[in-house]
Amino acid sequence: MTATIPEGVESARDLVGPAIAAAVDQLSPEVRIVAAYHLGLADPAGRPTGRSGAGGKALRPALALLSARAAGAAPEHGVPAAAAVEFVHNFSLLHDDIMDGDTERRHRPTAWTVYGVGAAILAGDAMLALAQDLLLEGSAPQNIWASRCLSAAVQRLIAGQGADLAFERRDDVTLDECRQMAGDKTAALMACACSIGAIYVGAPADLAMGLAGFGAHVGLAFQLTDDLLGIWGAPEITGKPVRSDLRTRKKSLPVVAALTSGTEPARELGALLAQTEPLGEDELIRAAGLVEAAGGREWAEAEAEAALASADKCLAETDMPDNARAEFAAIAQFITTRQW
Repeated sequence: MTATIPEGVESARDLVGPAIAAAVDQLSPEVRIVAAYHLGLADPAGRPTGRSGAGGKALRPALALLSARAAGAAPEHGVPAAAAVEFVHNFSLLHDDIMDGDTERRHRPTAWTVYGVGAAILAGDAMLALAQDLLLEGSAPQNIWASRCLSAAVQRLIAGQGADLAFERRDDVTLDECRQMAGDKTAALMACACSIGAIYVGAPADLAMGLAGFGAHVGLAFQLTDDLLGIWGAPEITGKPVRSDLRTRKKSLPVVAALTSGTEPARELGALLAQTEPLGEDELIRAAGLVEAAGGREWAEAEAEAALASADKCLAETDMPDNARAEFAAIAQFITTRQW
């Protein structure tokens, strides 16, 4: 399945990239080289790559700029908010890679494998500080409220990551717990991205709340899609080894849905994942088949569709320009129709 990247996502890189690069340049040399490498601005030796600082999918910056447009402001006015969200996202990725032991991201070695764990942690911390600096240094009407919105999202993100780590030590994780974790770890920052630009430029509360509701549903759909890609996604698309989530025995939403289905494949899957030794390729293939046989894949696909429908309902009920509404809908569709 092929998804066309919405125009707003591509243009967000052009608008936000220079602001991210300029902020990174303010960091101390030891931290700057790690942050620049992670963001794709530099190679491991610190040599510029010529790429934009808004790396990866650039979905969150695009959503933040679009939310400023939905409030009637030029997208340029939302750049500090968009860059701040992207810095928080990358702060979480740097730390996640360490906690999950991931050795590859965006088709390159992860920062901690190149520079060490300590250096990668510091670079993530620096990005978190830069995010708040960008918001608080601006003269936007509601930059303080935008800062508070981002802080609240970070607190939920950390809570979700904490739950995710705790799940690794448990074999009794419920589907409700897993959904709550996804809401905190992923949907909270997506809700912030969809509303922070509007908040930053002084939008009415009802617009900001409608956009945040849309973002929360889109964030859940995004996580469900990512979890599906984590098992069945092609490495050339995901940038990670095939069946990477099963390799690390991650309690992702499709896996937990399968484990809690009460079926014979669920029992076989539980026994397989409970093994202490690393899973071989044949076992990983069998585990993916058991997740599907237990209904985990079908459930996750249906939940992603339901979340997308709820997001569309939020859009329909929120007063904004029609062209902004159409672009939000296009990005939401892109999120759940990425390539497999």
